[in-house]
Amino acid sequence: MQQHKQTKSLAVILALTCLVNHGAFAANLETASAKTVKVLSNDNAKAKSEHWQLVWQDEFSGEQINLQKWSFEVNCHGGGNDEKQCYTKRAKNAFIENDMLIIQALKEEFQGPAKHDDDKQYSTTDTRTLPYTSARLRSKNKGDWRYGRFEIRAHLPKGQGTWPAIWMLPTDWLYGTWASSGEIDIMEAVNLGAASDAPSDASGALETRVHGTLHYGAMWPDNVYTGTGVKLSNKQSPSDGFHTYAIEWEQGEIRWYIDDIHYATQTSEHWYSKFKDESGQWQKRSSDAPFNERFHLLINFAVGGAWPEKVNETGIDASVFPQRFAIDYVRVYQCSLDINTGQGCATKSESATLVK
Repeated sequence: MQQHKQTKSLAVILALTCLVNHGAFAANLETASAKTVKVLSNDNAKAKSEHWQLVWQDEFSGEQINLQKWSFEVNCHGGGNDEKQCYTKRAKNAFIENDMLIIQALKEEFQGPAKHDDDKQYSTTDTRTLPYTSARLRSKNKGDWRYGRFEIRAHLPKGQGTWPAIWMLPTDWLYGTWASSGEIDIMEAVNLGAASDAPSDASGALETRVHGTLHYGAMWPDNVYTGTGVKLSNKQSPSDGFHTYAIEWEQGEIRWYIDDIHYATQTSEHWYSKFKDESGQWQKRSSDAPFNERFHLLINFAVGGAWPEKVNETGIDASVFPQRFAIDYVRVYQCSLDINTGQGCATKSESATLVK
């Protein structure tokens, strides 16, 4: 299986709520507790480089979802995480409204294919029934890139059991199945507005964290991840309004942004892709693998699953549904100074976390 949010162990999932090897750029390296959650500062916002050239976009200004840019996944597979939604291509689960893409999760029993769309055994007659419906869109073979700036303005849903995500998967899987060919999570959030279980939060605080993560290493179960969770400034919740989520990806480095605030960086000094040779010995691939091949975008709204159901108030609060995940635009840029490496257009902040 080469999927996506596939089979993250509970230990991995719970750890995503904390910083991993927290640090910062250059001389500002620090050793904060793993329980610390960074709070963004609006003072650190910086405009992106003028050398980023727009090469692909969807402003969702038409009457229908543009199928020249997006494909629907249709399955009740559960994402490899025991998620409780069936993904459909019905207009009630994904549609254009007021120049925005709306992905709507509904509480309704639905029957659909039990296997993921890319599974060789995918069949419309091999079915599974789940208690929610939603949608998952991807740009695979319609928008695929190596390096660039990927920018999405979105308003996130809220409630215990909600799990919106903006992320990227390899198009060609040249280094093998998940996660040896990598996964880039631009933004994930679970249970926004539910009771927070962040160790640093006071009693009665509500969940407001968002997460940016890389998955890599070897094929499951020898995969690993590194990432960080952050909060918006002034106790804002991502479920109360629109915010812009972005990464800048260049050869050997990926940076995460919210509202043009650079909050995290990962480099090829710490990520890797490895495999076992004929003698059973582990071997590493080139220094910047697996994040040196083309990836495509995915936008989805999952319900439940091993992560959200095990944290905060636990389970799924059926009373919060329907919930909407609204996407204002998706924009992809390439660095005009060096398209082949993506280098030369970086916007960096010394306060950003260097994730090791």
